[in-house]
Amino acid sequence: MSYIEAKKKYAALGVDTDAAIKCLRKVPVSLHCWQGDDVRGFDTDPNKPLTGGIQTTGNYPGRARTPEELMDDIDFVLALCPGTKKLNLHASYAVFNEENPWVDRNRLEPRHFAKWVTFCKERGLGCDFNPTFFSHPMCDPQTLSSANEKTRKFWIEHGKACIRISQYIADELGQPCIMNIWTGDGFKDIPANRLEPRIRYRESINEILSEPYDFTQVKPCIESKVFGIGVEAYTVGSAEFALSYAAFNMDKCIPLMDNGHFHPTEMVSDKISALLTFFPEIALHITRPVRWDSDHVVLLDDETREICKEIVRCGGLDGRVNIALDFFDASVNRISAWTVGTRNIQKALLMALVNPDLTELQNADNWTEIMVMQEEMKTMPFGEIWEQYCKECGVPADREWFEKVKKYENDVLIRRK
Repeated sequence: MSYIEAKKKYAALGVDTDAAIKCLRKVPVSLHCWQGDDVRGFDTDPNKPLTGGIQTTGNYPGRARTPEELMDDIDFVLALCPGTKKLNLHASYAVFNEENPWVDRNRLEPRHFAKWVTFCKERGLGCDFNPTFFSHPMCDPQTLSSANEKTRKFWIEHGKACIRISQYIADELGQPCIMNIWTGDGFKDIPANRLEPRIRYRESINEILSEPYDFTQVKPCIESKVFGIGVEAYTVGSAEFALSYAAFNMDKCIPLMDNGHFHPTEMVSDKISALLTFFPEIALHITRPVRWDSDHVVLLDDETREICKEIVRCGGLDGRVNIALDFFDASVNRISAWTVGTRNIQKALLMALVNPDLTELQNADNWTEIMVMQEEMKTMPFGEIWEQYCKECGVPADREWFEKVKKYENDVLIRRK
């Protein structure tokens, strides 16, 4: 079936596929740099293990070892994925050289990210940013909630430095910068006192957000988590903590939900409308948990599709929902993992845009027709719409891009030792 024929089938349901494609081309999706190098970064010994609840499994050849290699890999992914993209950086990806020698995380400055800003400018990308509160000697193992004042001070200084860097990025690129605050603070076993670490965490975030910034351009987020490696019994920044903090500080931060950071039976798709009822703006990290927050590559599964459907139905594409990806898999070709996940979130968004709005049927309590329509949409000729979108964006269609990745692996990745 051609695109013209598929377009007619959707038009019979009141769906304008041309308009859907045009809309999606302008929606920014933030690509996480850490898929390319297994969350190693460039500011610590690359041979040391990750800490703070972070773990990457696998040893597939071709991990990026330098900023230049990582930028090359990102470039390759950008050429394979349709739509508008942003870059998502962690502070641990600072670029050090003779002109800008190494400094610790509490002394980072905008100049350490100038090369990334140039990279984004040359490609027309926006850029988001994350303080890195893990894999560092000053994790004791807590950071912003530590009972040790020296530890807290170090990480507060790091957070403030990241506010300044985020403002620099936003000013240089002319696009808002989402700055996400997440820590793996918590305890492996049952704590004696749950309240005090959370009070310290709250006060630390207060201090970080006292650093001046333009809230229209720098959007600090508070991200929650249910548990992680080494913090199985208690997480300081729980969902209740993060949402409460954001709700009481709506003039200076927004909530961020990672769909791997909840209990296995909780669905973030259901929470999007709940938050948008009260918050003018939210942020998402889209991943794929397998029984826990394991950050598997995003698939075109039911929850990914429901998340995107909620974003579209709630008017989130008008700037109310900031979309980013967060996964890392070292057991497969990293370029393929990036590309599969990025293209899948684009597919899910496009699927949502070409689904007819059934709100009137719901308001009329016509649940029979809703069920029938929802089921019949599953066999509509979406593939032709997706191929047209890829064509208009100038990227390979399905079944075409993987051959390019295999060649890149043989020519570039396999040579990295």
